[in-house]
Amino acid sequence: MEYITVQDAAKKWNISNRLVQKYCAEGRIDGIRKFGKSWGIPSDAVKPQDPRKRKIPIPPQHPPLGQEVLSEFMPLINTPFQPGSCLDSIRQLEDGPKKEIALTEYYYFSGQPEKAIQKAELYLTCPNGAYRLSACWIYAYANLSVGQIQHARYALTEIQTTLASNAAKSPHLHTIEAFVVFASSVLLHLPLPEEMPPAQEFLPLLPPGLRAFALYVQAHYLYLKGEYEKSVGLVEATITMGAAQYPIPAIYLHLVAVMDYMSLKQTQRAEHHLLVAWEMARPDDLIEGFGEHHGLLGGMLEAIIKPGWPEDFKRIIAITYRFSAGWRKIHNPVTGHDVADDLTTTEFAVAMLAARGWTNQEIAQHLKISSHTVKRYISIVLQKLNICHRHELKKYMLK
Repeated sequence: MEYITVQDAAKKWNISNRLVQKYCAEGRIDGIRKFGKSWGIPSDAVKPQDPRKRKIPIPPQHPPLGQEVLSEFMPLINTPFQPGSCLDSIRQLEDGPKKEIALTEYYYFSGQPEKAIQKAELYLTCPNGAYRLSACWIYAYANLSVGQIQHARYALTEIQTTLASNAAKSPHLHTIEAFVVFASSVLLHLPLPEEMPPAQEFLPLLPPGLRAFALYVQAHYLYLKGEYEKSVGLVEATITMGAAQYPIPAIYLHLVAVMDYMSLKQTQRAEHHLLVAWEMARPDDLIEGFGEHHGLLGGMLEAIIKPGWPEDFKRIIAITYRFSAGWRKIHNPVTGHDVADDLTTTEFAVAMLAARGWTNQEIAQHLKISSHTVKRYISIVLQKLNICHRHELKKYMLK
């Protein structure tokens, strides 16, 4: 597609540069792209209608929205598809913002944060609340992965302040905002906002795919509280009730089950859930979640994915290094809990298991390495963290 500048569009439409920039910021020109601080406008774009000349009332910037808005928020998460047909499902959507947001989601969940950022930027100030919040959420997480912490903080701040921005907003838009704030806090292991509504208030309003992802977040929250049996029970129930139709939420649900079962030292069940998640993810390359959760999976990626799919494992570990570096820059200053940042992924996996009370022999058997190798890894970890005793590892590990 050919693009023209703001100046070219202003001259073509006989309006000011400032008005063209305003149209771009409001998302009123189809197909626009942002290049740094400049806008690229499709050469065949049509000048937006001046609302002052319309004969019908103009809705406010954030009009009251009904149930339909929930289908516009994170549409790919909320789309059922067979593994291997993710991109086909996106192509079948009608051209427009919903399709573009779904493609942005795909770029993120397939480990392509740069592409996700580029597309999400176009909707950060979109008047449509569902698209705006979708863009902010993806933009925040994608920027964590590329080390643009200030951009990630900006998007997270926008998300966290929306609950108080308009008390008169529709309950469905409020539901989206509550869900995003809850998910952002839990997944970054940050304190929940004081005015956070209980999950049971917004869960029933969510459509099936989003509800499944919200239940993944709830299960993750229970995991962080150490309530592993409750967490995995919620996961199993959610999957039984049809979450498997929605591959993205289902992948994340299975990964929480791995975390729970590893904490309970039930490695066979953990392996089962990991392989189910992998079979769902691999056909569409939806590998982002595996990298994000690496530190919580108790060495399961090293034990299962690395031997069977070594090249995919390398890509997952690259995601882990990128995402975890940004994650710690957000998490550590806020919580004061300094999660270790100078360990290799294997050292971190060994240290996580040791911090959970696994013996050297148990770790060795799980990772299919010798007890001597495990002992060497732990010695290296203690030296890097400048601590003397194994029991001190908990201070530097994820929960």
